[in-house]
Amino acid sequence: MKRFLVFVAVVLLFLPYSSARERMLFNEGWSFKKEDPLSIQKDSRLDYEKIKKWILPSGNRFLKNAPLYAQPQEKLNGGEYTEISFDDSSWRVLNLPHDWGIEGPFVQDLPGETAKLEWFGVAWYRKQFEVSSEDVNKQFFLEIDGAMSYSTVWCNGELVGGWPYGYASYQVDLTPYIKAGEKNQLAIRLDNPNISSRWYPGGGIYRNVWLTKTNPIHIDQWGTFVTTPQVSAEKAEVHVAVSLANAQKDHAQVVLRSTLYLQDKEGNIEGDALVTTEQKVCACSSKTVSQVLSLEQPKLWDVEHPDMYVVKTEVLNNEEVLDTYLTPFGIRTIEFTAEDGFHLNGRRVQLKGVCMHHDHGALGAAFHTRAMERQIEILKEMGVNAIRTSHNLPAQEMLDLCDRMGILVLDEFVDTWVMPKKENGYSKLFVDWNEQDLRAFIHRDRNHPSIIAWSIGNEVGEQHNEQGIVIGKWLSSVVREEDSTRPTTIGNDNPQAGFNGFERVADVFGYNYKPHFYAKFKEENPEIPLYGSETASCISTRGEYLFPVDNDKSGGKIGFYMSSYDLFAPGWACPPDTEFEGQDRVKASAGEFVWTGFDYLGEPTPFTADMTVLSNYHSDEERAQAEKDLKEAGKLTVPSRSSYFGIVDLAGFKKDRFYIYQAHWRPELPMAHILPHWNWADRKGEITPIHVYTSGDEAELFLNGKSLGRKSKGEYEYRLRWDDVVYEPGEVKVIAYKNGKEWAEDVVKTTGNATQLKLEADRQAMKADGSDLIFITVDICDKEGLMHPKASNKIEFEVKGAAEIVATDNGDQTSHASFLNPYINAFNGKALVILRSVKGKSGNIILKAKSKGLRGSQIKLKSTEL
Repeated sequence: MKRFLVFVAVVLLFLPYSSARERMLFNEGWSFKKEDPLSIQKDSRLDYEKIKKWILPSGNRFLKNAPLYAQPQEKLNGGEYTEISFDDSSWRVLNLPHDWGIEGPFVQDLPGETAKLEWFGVAWYRKQFEVSSEDVNKQFFLEIDGAMSYSTVWCNGELVGGWPYGYASYQVDLTPYIKAGEKNQLAIRLDNPNISSRWYPGGGIYRNVWLTKTNPIHIDQWGTFVTTPQVSAEKAEVHVAVSLANAQKDHAQVVLRSTLYLQDKEGNIEGDALVTTEQKVCACSSKTVSQVLSLEQPKLWDVEHPDMYVVKTEVLNNEEVLDTYLTPFGIRTIEFTAEDGFHLNGRRVQLKGVCMHHDHGALGAAFHTRAMERQIEILKEMGVNAIRTSHNLPAQEMLDLCDRMGILVLDEFVDTWVMPKKENGYSKLFVDWNEQDLRAFIHRDRNHPSIIAWSIGNEVGEQHNEQGIVIGKWLSSVVREEDSTRPTTIGNDNPQAGFNGFERVADVFGYNYKPHFYAKFKEENPEIPLYGSETASCISTRGEYLFPVDNDKSGGKIGFYMSSYDLFAPGWACPPDTEFEGQDRVKASAGEFVWTGFDYLGEPTPFTADMTVLSNYHSDEERAQAEKDLKEAGKLTVPSRSSYFGIVDLAGFKKDRFYIYQAHWRPELPMAHILPHWNWADRKGEITPIHVYTSGDEAELFLNGKSLGRKSKGEYEYRLRWDDVVYEPGEVKVIAYKNGKEWAEDVVKTTGNATQLKLEADRQAMKADGSDLIFITVDICDKEGLMHPKASNKIEFEVKGAAEIVATDNGDQTSHASFLNPYINAFNGKALVILRSVKGKSGNIILKAKSKGLRGSQIKLKSTEL
């Protein structure tokens, strides 16, 4: 039996502690401009292939199996935008994180695959900052958590370095270029090539930027790695590996001290020191020091109780603190077995996972901690305990949230190896950068207790050939060199990848959309752990239903919407029920990662291109326009710009599918859900099927008080269906039973006419830090307060007080309305408005919503001091 036993992980977190180290959030006050100056455009002087000999040395620290790149002696002329003297007063001033693509507008002629937004092109960011004359002997580092893409950095007119991969986090050393006691100028150029992504990637410096100041002797970037090779209820042995850097010419004797504490829910040290160790070491130019701490009766990190600790590491010289930072971590054991799936702390845990792209809907690719936290809260309500970061490195703060909220993570590296999926995709970088990107990725993330496996790729084109086996084994070997505590894995869509030798390039095998191959795989590979790395891909639009209901998964199209009976999927995919059965039949499978948790920008399958035939249209007007398009151009204009795959829509509103997963993944939760809605004035007397999702094992359905029968779930059945219901307005009610006893109920009523707006906030207060968010749902309701499921009224918003409107949304996959508008049409009765705090401004917030012909509403919120 092949088993992979993996122990503790930790997350490195730099925090300001004393004058020894300062890590400053560097997001405010950047000047921004699209396109190169004419002098650069004329000769494409800064194209990657022309300047890569200056950029490649930035990755030298992460090269172990290849010669280091030499820094060219000649200087690179970056043009006038890099110069200190350049006047950028006419440029736009903004704060990071920033995604220029989400600002729109939507352009019909652009590909729906990447959201019909102009995210591509060249852009520049400039920022001036002062350095005290007292810091003349300090080290300065610029840390960029994510910049899309081919980022290049200049300081005071001198090239510092860069990093091409847009999802990578990296650091450049500003020290040789800093002028102490003077103003200093940063310039960052991005070159985001078109035809480089299969989904909306965003454009800009879309994650946080930091400026870190240290002493010459300091701990390196991502410079700790903590493991616990021995864990029991009585004791945990904590190993701390610390990478010391010394920028001085001479070696030095220092003391390295590590102290262990509990960490509270907010990420702060809690209580007194639990255990301390220290030792004298020589600080050479680069040195790794190992320390061991023994902890009695440890609290284990778990999905239900994500208890955390923190190691405070100090570098001292005669009691003077040269450097300090904190390393939060969680003690836990993980194990993938071929016979019994995944185990956490010795008990089997089924992976109830979803795949997630990196955008936040109306907020675009720019990372917002609260937006990610809200997504995780909604997913946890559904029963999710795991996320796959498809198909790239996530934001570091996303992993921090998973650590604190008890979410397991399959951390994914790239979507492409050498064989291209897009003309300008990662395949153009793979040969030059795969080792540096992969090692840096693991260094950054290997300390998070939430991460349970490293995914080295997704649906790579090399699954069928020898080259793929060579590359896969190489990448897995690099991972093991950097972190032997977790297995490697890969998402495979080629059925033969499970039987042609490719199944052995990683430690744990993931099948994409192949539940019918699980049994065969286990028969032929009984020693290899298995799971569904990408599953279902069911497609739907919230609140849309097509009649008659057809079980043909290729159907369900309503114009450019998809029916929400949850029976429809692309050719390679399946409804949720099919994957549930595949998992239940092969108990050795560790679980699944559904495509996807939320809708995302781009990839609007099945409406990704111009089409000549559509079976249905949403309205007579749309039908007439389609006929006109066909007559004039021989094709249909497809407006779709975001995905239909999500269990939750782009605005964060639950689709019906949410409840079939909740019913299956949270069997202990009493719940029942009826679909469709019951406003069908044009369907009186017609067959209108009713489906029920419930965690019960049987249910009785009632229409206007009359029983339509009691049904039970059979083996491998996950929904209850009444397919011959004749529509009449009124009330539909279901009573669910479990083990013969009443368990849960749900009621759906025919509503009256829309008369009013109702506002509901996801929380009542936010921090006045200029980045915190509150999400307010708007329902269009009848006089009884019931949401009208077909309402599409235009809603206008006004905010007063300590907040600003940052975006609006409604979950409509075909809407081309700007997310930046302070107004929006409701979609199937619902809309969303997102408020952001104003930095330093606390107090009351009043949001007002109005709509012609409806009674308006307002809600009172707060922004609080930090």
